Amino acid sequence: MTTTNLVRIAAQSILKNKMRALLTMLGIIIGVGAVIVMVAVGLGARSQIRDSIQSLGSNMIVITPGSANTGGVNMGAGTFSRLTVEDAEKIAREATLITGVSPVINTNGQVIAAGRNWRSRINGVSTDYERIRDWPTASGVWFDESDVRAIRRVALLGSTVAQNLFPDQDPVGQRIQIRNVPFDVIGVLAPKGQTAGGMDNDDIILVPYTTANTRLSGRSFIGQIVASALSEEQLAAAQEEIREILRESHDIVGEDDFTVRDQTDLAAAASASTETMGMLLAAIASISLLVGGIGIMNIMLVSVTERTREIGIRMAIGARGKDVLTQFLVESVVMSLLGGLIGLGMGVAGATILGRVMGWSTEVSPITALVAIGFSAMVGVFFGFYPARKAAGLNPIEALRYE
Repeated sequence: MTTTNLVRIAAQSILKNKMRALLTMLGIIIGVGAVIVMVAVGLGARSQIRDSIQSLGSNMIVITPGSANTGGVNMGAGTFSRLTVEDAEKIAREATLITGVSPVINTNGQVIAAGRNWRSRINGVSTDYERIRDWPTASGVWFDESDVRAIRRVALLGSTVAQNLFPDQDPVGQRIQIRNVPFDVIGVLAPKGQTAGGMDNDDIILVPYTTANTRLSGRSFIGQIVASALSEEQLAAAQEEIREILRESHDIVGEDDFTVRDQTDLAAAASASTETMGMLLAAIASISLLVGGIGIMNIMLVSVTERTREIGIRMAIGARGKDVLTQFLVESVVMSLLGGLIGLGMGVAGATILGRVMGWSTEVSPITALVAIGFSAMVGVFFGFYPARKAAGLNPIEALRYE
């Protein structure tokens, strides 16, 4: 019997009992759909994390106060601060493997302009921050070294701040007030979008760090220092160089009182939650495929019982055991493939809807679709083999007598 005839007979058998076949395929449909959604969400999340990390800047190194391990106890970065502007200036003078360094003085405040107000993050940074974060202006210009030295009250607005304070005009040349301190807007930053954690990069105002330190913060210690390595290959060496400079600056003998990280560490931390979600969905998909496979085996066993007389007639007119085996295997595989295709369609639709409703980034991979369909066919072969073998092993005489 040709393959075409086998597939035609299998399709006729499935169509004869549409509802039973659909319920049998339900496990395969759910399993394949879950696999597609899982991979789409995972790939989308990884892509978003990658874009978010790249948006931080090229070869960026972040120095934060606090050690990840202090006195044998895991304290975590940011537990206390001994970083100063002088530390950043010392790194800039002595480090040979970086292209730029900037202190980051973090604060928040109410910003008032043209009868509107908006609460935003205000970061005091140096001129190197533009190169480190690869953050040009959409309009206007960055402040320069003379602005930093003269402690000028000039500001760069993130696009979110600009839209909320000056919705219908260019903010450049306008004046804003941060904590009742007037600042002149000299530029608007190009949009960066959201971070992997959902924070708006563009809801920010950048001012010279000297101005932030004297006019807004007034604290001796700073929250962060950022730097940029000469190349990706020299990231590790640049981190070690910065570590040695800061240990000397802080007169450290034992554990560091600071933490030095690069983009790889940030990406790994951001990927942890997506991997957990992926494992959960993979478990759901595996259980669904197992249940679907058992359902197919069950329905094929029922089919063998129902068609015992038909099998006897086929054998009586010359069909061999392997022909019957092949016929029932093909039916099992066709049912699994059909369920896999329906599951594929539902998975793609589900990933698309999930992306739009939840605002997540999803990415359907053609390779994943092919693997899911191939795996559903394997489920059909695996769980259909026993019923097919049972059908092939029937005694023709007994099968013809069966009522």
